Amino acid sequence: MNLEQLWRAVLGELELQISKPNFITWLKSSRLTEKQEGIAVVSLPNNFAKEWVENKYHRQILTSLRNYDETTKKVEYRVHPTIFKTAPAQAVIAGEAQAALPDFKADPESGLNPRYSLNSFIVGSSNELAYAAALAIIKDVGKKYNPFFLYGGVGLGKTHLIQAIGNEIKSTYENKVKVRYVSSEKFTNDVIWAIRNKRMEDVKNKYRLIDVLIIDDIQFIGGKEKTEEEFFHTFNALYENNKQIIISSDRPPRSIPTLEERLRSRFEGGMIADINYPDYETRLAILKTKIQDRGMELSDGVCDLIARKIQRNIRELEGAINKIIFYQTTKNIVVDEKEAEKIISEIIQGAPKNANPSDIIKAVASFFEISQNDITGKSRKKEIVEPRQIAMFLLRDVLELSYPFIGEKLGNRDHTTAIHACEKITKEINKNQSLNQKILMIRERIYKN
Repeated sequence: MNLEQLWRAVLGELELQISKPNFITWLKSSRLTEKQEGIAVVSLPNNFAKEWVENKYHRQILTSLRNYDETTKKVEYRVHPTIFKTAPAQAVIAGEAQAALPDFKADPESGLNPRYSLNSFIVGSSNELAYAAALAIIKDVGKKYNPFFLYGGVGLGKTHLIQAIGNEIKSTYENKVKVRYVSSEKFTNDVIWAIRNKRMEDVKNKYRLIDVLIIDDIQFIGGKEKTEEEFFHTFNALYENNKQIIISSDRPPRSIPTLEERLRSRFEGGMIADINYPDYETRLAILKTKIQDRGMELSDGVCDLIARKIQRNIRELEGAINKIIFYQTTKNIVVDEKEAEKIISEIIQGAPKNANPSDIIKAVASFFEISQNDITGKSRKKEIVEPRQIAMFLLRDVLELSYPFIGEKLGNRDHTTAIHACEKITKEINKNQSLNQKILMIRERIYKN
């Protein structure tokens, strides 16, 4: 395996671990330029990129390199601006280079990536409501389901669907309807830039003189006063002129505690739809579609194994495909069910072996944006009781702790309180989809950390 192949594989793994904007900004054009005596050299275009990648992503880069090349002992970061001036590197996910997929790039005007289409969006029971709403919006832009608020866990296809809506609108109306897709991070950066340079009028023109605004991961603007204010006025300007607004989040509006009430009420005034965790049939359909897109083949047994084992996250599903294809094309290994089992076990994140009660309490507190002291304290407020009961449930479910220990850990409560909380959550989790989503997303935080 040469340096280019190795780095493609590493980037493929990293793309599944960090946010899309951060991957594109910091890692997409990086290069692996040397590897001698166990030292790998990663080249970057400037000092700012070098410092950022070294400080933020070093551990993940080193771990990923070792996954593919056990001889890697150390990673060094260097600035090589001339490399990037002459031939910018194109980062691809592992396996895509061998499958010769077209190089999709976001349209600089709209921000939309043409790879996301409705034709490639697999519809199942987990997302059929959201898909039906999308079709209605495309047919009657700005008049039906406005705003459209889509929420769901990580890696379930939210970005795919909202960008597909944008691409379909552009195609249907032959670019006569002006569409702009932006991440909340990019919107925030634009506002900060405008404030610093006294150019707020530029931001207003950019986001208000359009027909369709699609903003991804809106939960990240919560608590950012200036950004929320500008988005509030942008929202009003578009809405009053019957312009379509499409928003995605990892949770419903009422579950974003730092969001201003005036924004929350506007989000809740439109159509709210969720994307749940896909069932087996949908996962298998997604799996086979992605394999077909790569021009590759996997046996029915291997496909069945992947679809059964990986249940929470479409990105994990794609990661398994990428890794299996990488093994088949680069290492010339025929991946059967036994080999696939090993590969999948490396990807699936089960209950963390080194997790402790504090990790779970911290994850719950972080999700609900309250303090850990609130969970372990005496407050009986509704907004505290639910997180506390979820924490008790996860302490029992993930770490299999005793009820007396759980009660003691959460404010020296009686063990019967812990029993009641666990039984209540267990009973409601199967019939309350909102509660189920919250717990699944908190689990992801625990596994990730």
